[in-house]
Amino acid sequence: MMEPEQEREIARGLRAGEPDAWRALYDAYARRVWQSAARWMGATAVRAADVADVVQETFLAAARSARNYDPARGSLWMWLCGIARNSVALHFRKQARQERLRQAGEWLAAGNQRVVRWLENREADPGEVLAAAELATIVRTVLTEIPLDYETLLTARYLDDVSVEQIAGQQQCSTTAVRSKLARARQAFREAFVKTSTYSPDGHARQPHAS
Repeated sequence: MMEPEQEREIARGLRAGEPDAWRALYDAYARRVWQSAARWMGATAVRAADVADVVQETFLAAARSARNYDPARGSLWMWLCGIARNSVALHFRKQARQERLRQAGEWLAAGNQRVVRWLENREADPGEVLAAAELATIVRTVLTEIPLDYETLLTARYLDDVSVEQIAGQQQCSTTAVRSKLARARQAFREAFVKTSTYSPDGHARQPHAS
């Protein structure tokens, strides 16, 4: 247990951005953060590397918010503990998202290259493939990777079924301008979609499925 005077000195150093304070904080709490993160994550169900990532994210997040640390609101450990719990929650959300994307990518690689051909204007209509839940997972992921104005436009036109004329009225521009931007948005989506469906979440290229 850290002495109150030592904790106050570290807190003062953290707010001042002093390297020695960070070293003292890490030395005092790294092992405890590790043990807590491993317990929350289920030590037998995760790799040590995953726990290490959470510990690293915890101290990085602490570094970003150190100037706002207020000793009156709790001890250094309680502060770090709260950050660690948030880091664990973020880890599981990211893990779940990657698993959904991995499964969707495998589904696509296993025989649904028709979607890619459709996006590349090499097939008129992929039919029922467009309604698949796996495709929806990839589409949602891709939409977050293109510029926001493109995402908004594509969502309005193709998911909410807003007409080009209505969009033009809302944006106070011509239908020609909307169609031109839609073409650019589709191109951006097409490139991101092909990249997402070709590469797994760990960055390794998937072998293309023979069509």
